[in-house]
Amino acid sequence: MSDSRHNSLDARAVAAVSGEFLAKYNRPGPRYTSYPTAPVWKDDFGPDDLEQTFAAADAARTPVSLYMHIPFCESLCLFCACNVSIQKNKGVAVPYLATLKNEIAHVGRFVSKQRPVVQFHWGGGTPTYLTPAQMDDLFEFTRERFTFAADAEIGIEVDPRVTTTEHLETLRRLGFNRLSMGVQDFNPLVQETVNRVQPYEMTRDLIAAARALGFDSINVDLIYGLPYQTADSFADTLDKILTIAPDRVAMFSYAHVPWLKKQQGSFQGHLPEGMEKFRIFCVGLEKFSGAGYEYIGMDHFARPADELAVAQRNRTLHRNFQGYTTKAGADLYGMGVSAISGFDAAYAQSYREVPAYSDAVVRRGIGTMRGYRMTEDDRLRRAVISRLLCHTVIDKREIGREFGISFDEYFAPELRQLDEFRSDGLVETSATEICVTPLGRVFIRNLGMIFDRYLREQQMDARPLFSKTL
Repeated sequence: MSDSRHNSLDARAVAAVSGEFLAKYNRPGPRYTSYPTAPVWKDDFGPDDLEQTFAAADAARTPVSLYMHIPFCESLCLFCACNVSIQKNKGVAVPYLATLKNEIAHVGRFVSKQRPVVQFHWGGGTPTYLTPAQMDDLFEFTRERFTFAADAEIGIEVDPRVTTTEHLETLRRLGFNRLSMGVQDFNPLVQETVNRVQPYEMTRDLIAAARALGFDSINVDLIYGLPYQTADSFADTLDKILTIAPDRVAMFSYAHVPWLKKQQGSFQGHLPEGMEKFRIFCVGLEKFSGAGYEYIGMDHFARPADELAVAQRNRTLHRNFQGYTTKAGADLYGMGVSAISGFDAAYAQSYREVPAYSDAVVRRGIGTMRGYRMTEDDRLRRAVISRLLCHTVIDKREIGREFGISFDEYFAPELRQLDEFRSDGLVETSATEICVTPLGRVFIRNLGMIFDRYLREQQMDARPLFSKTL
């Protein structure tokens, strides 16, 4: 039965689901870049706790993944729910980079040079807000303190509106091999409404320049559900994207959370919702599937030869705060404001505001604001949810051997909940497996939610903690 997870997605069958079916499953839920999710984490987890975690990870000699957060942007994209700092004066980067380098030096003391860095990523904000000289300095400072694997995946998020040829040349010379580029939508009305005017030609030309420089992989980010977006207008955007032919595509659902991000309130009344938004999503499924991309799940597509698609077929795909990744088994060291670290048995997050983060680094060397030590039940449920989202199948015997449990006994309540999902055609079950159907991959966050023991308490909160699943 596990072979069913390789069935190609029938976009027309997905588009045929009813409004009633959609309403049943389109409800707030986590994206599961971690489990337990961030709302469960504790404020009493501090720098001492994180350094103890560092020591345990170093003793285990696991591979290393590094993430660095550059929070600055020149202007605010009104749809954005990321941790950003809007600064026209680029002088603010100078003291921030000095603080970040202090944190890098501090963290580096806890990481043996014998441990390879297999993944390195700069996110934001807009990392190309920095000058090429600043990027060069930050990268070389990091490289002096960590040992990079020869085949390390080194990626960065770029904004075509502020990224120059000199930026790209510097990044390639330093060893960056992957670019993630925000597009969202090419429709002029949508772009003007969300304050991100980025013509198709600008994006096309930057990608062509990156390919000429030899970047291995180029990822494009899109958002469906933006104000004034329609299925027809988004189809035009997708046709333009297909002429660019990125290696991977992330097609995110717009997360409307005006209680967290006030600027989103201006969109009220102009957002496609319910079946209208779902039709926009289905256009994406149809376009990318028809162009030969594999649907990885949730919001990701990849060409069949891309590492992401290969890793899913080989069951080596992993999920962390950077989304889907091929670097399973690596400990994630997050540095910079709001950055998150993830280890086998703990998570930690730095302060979200630059002043508080900077003060913490001055005092203690790291910016830890909160974190979480995992229980054995947490680790078990994380394994189940992760394998569901990454591999679209759970091998009960494999989980049982790994954690010393009888899967059917331990998860008896959850398996009863799965009955309805099975009746609705989202999963197939047997004595040895839980396998997600092609339709179930669209609603895979809902399947993960079944195994989340904390979700019931979180759903009692007056305001939703998570965006809707579609």
